Amino acid sequence: MSEKYTLAICGASGSAFGVAILKKLIQKESVSQINLMVSTTGKRCLLDETQLRPEDLVSLSPKISLRSDQNVGADIASGSYRHNGMIIAPCSAGALGRIAWGVSNNLISRAADVCLKERKPLVLCLRETPLNRIHLENMIRLHDAGAIIMPVMPGFYSNPKDFEDLFDTFALRVLDQLGYSDQDPRRWKG
Repeated sequence: MSEKYTLAICGASGSAFGVAILKKLIQKESVSQINLMVSTTGKRCLLDETQLRPEDLVSLSPKISLRSDQNVGADIASGSYRHNGMIIAPCSAGALGRIAWGVSNNLISRAADVCLKERKPLVLCLRETPLNRIHLENMIRLHDAGAIIMPVMPGFYSNPKDFEDLFDTFALRVLDQLGYSDQDPRRWKG
């Protein structure tokens, strides 16, 4: 069965986590399409933190379809679009707030809103600290609406050897939320 996913990288620090998730999705044979969106500030963070541009990410695989975050008329903005879920990693507090309150001012927030209304998996990897009451209330609001709130809090039980190992382990945990199965040796064994 062909799987389609949507991945958004927003303007919060931690864009390498989004890149690691993208690479994991590329590796999965059953994935036929990855709709990639990078917000305006996400482009800046991506370049500053990874020295990559969205075009560099697209060159990784023909599975990747780069979408403009300003194209609210795209197919992924409709409830009739069939896909397996959406991830926003990293998710800025601003994007989290817009999604929590139904403000669909770009394709990222509209596609997330569609996931919620259609009961499709939506994983939000918030990258913000410290958290204020508004952030916490928005997370609860989104949780209650059906989103999976998964802040960028990497685990260290796998004894990561380097940053790439840390990013990859977190990516695996995020994709677990969408039913991704991988026999990764870094999984906790007890």
